[in-house]
Amino acid sequence: MQRREFLRQAGATLAVASTAALAGCARQTLVPAATKPPLAAQLESGVARLAPIRAQTDRITGIYVCTRPFRAAGPRIEMETLGNKTIVHNYGHGGSGWSLSWGSSTLALHMAQSTGVHELGVIGCGALGLTSALLAQRAGLSVRIYAKALPPDVFSMRATGLWTPDSRICDAQHAQAFGDRWETMARTSYGMYQSMLGLPGDPIEWIDGYHLPDMTHSQQGESVSDEPDYGDFSERIRDLTPETITLPVGSTPFPQPVRRFTIMMFNITTYARMLMSDFQLAGGKIIVREFTHPRELQELPERTLINATGYGARALFSDDSIIPVRGQTARLIPQPEVNYALSAPRLNVVPRRDGLLVQAFADTGSFNNSDLTPHPEESEAAVRQLAGIMASMRSA
Repeated sequence: MQRREFLRQAGATLAVASTAALAGCARQTLVPAATKPPLAAQLESGVARLAPIRAQTDRITGIYVCTRPFRAAGPRIEMETLGNKTIVHNYGHGGSGWSLSWGSSTLALHMAQSTGVHELGVIGCGALGLTSALLAQRAGLSVRIYAKALPPDVFSMRATGLWTPDSRICDAQHAQAFGDRWETMARTSYGMYQSMLGLPGDPIEWIDGYHLPDMTHSQQGESVSDEPDYGDFSERIRDLTPETITLPVGSTPFPQPVRRFTIMMFNITTYARMLMSDFQLAGGKIIVREFTHPRELQELPERTLINATGYGARALFSDDSIIPVRGQTARLIPQPEVNYALSAPRLNVVPRRDGLLVQAFADTGSFNNSDLTPHPEESEAAVRQLAGIMASMRSA
């Protein structure tokens, strides 16, 4: 069950990364926030320093809920003719929208280009819509985005912000058929993200994280998840990420053995603003408009459209294959000195620049749940759990 929880929230790439021998060469200690170490854990005389998180409920600045668009067979990336329009669908990426966006949108663009058009319409302004539009511009097309909402008011902005390319991407039954396409998308996206490292505002950066096992000896194994078995593709891209290292007691501030992993993180606020700015500076147009039926698309001047409406495609195209998976995060006041992620039983923390994201989760209740009502008590309980973890950590 511990592996399942970690897999569902952080993606299979982290969950099954190979574990090296116990590494005790560097003792890791907790340091006061005022020291403000650099973005990577600082090594000084063999000591890696971790700043404490100020885990207090009165530091919650917002609670955000979204629905991940899961499709058992994987995302829909295919072409369809509707009336006098060619629609290229690019939606249904589960918890991997940001992670796979460049690779998925590359496939969608190639389909759109096969129609021979020079003007393209993109429906949606989230992760998939923005990357589709930018790639089309770079290919020489004139592009217009149509969207009912713009960042920050799109579901993509409520994601946790970790590179988790196989998070709820398909179910295990469809994994073999989908594997090659997934790997192409993952590797294409990874290469694009590497080209963005070091840009102003750090839209993309690498961080370390620590996975804390359950030390309560609770009977979690008796809990049965209501989610399906998801496709696991981690072996296909094992060469792209560093190995996970098991650190014994005494080598970290934590009172138990932990697994240290390294992962890419999206500072989504900065990243989305950069994508929007790049699109508009290149002459892209954005029209705010909501579509309630596919026939309304016939009114648009573009002959070819990319449909990147995410979960919205369920209603717009009556696609009942999209299953909503509810997710809720709380955002704490930013702490620039906190540069590490945490994964603990039923809890994840992501140290984004716009705030520390605290995510609580359970085995049941999220799958096929479209409720967007925030539940503050869940987030407050998660922050208190995080406070307990901080209290258990040894200071220098």
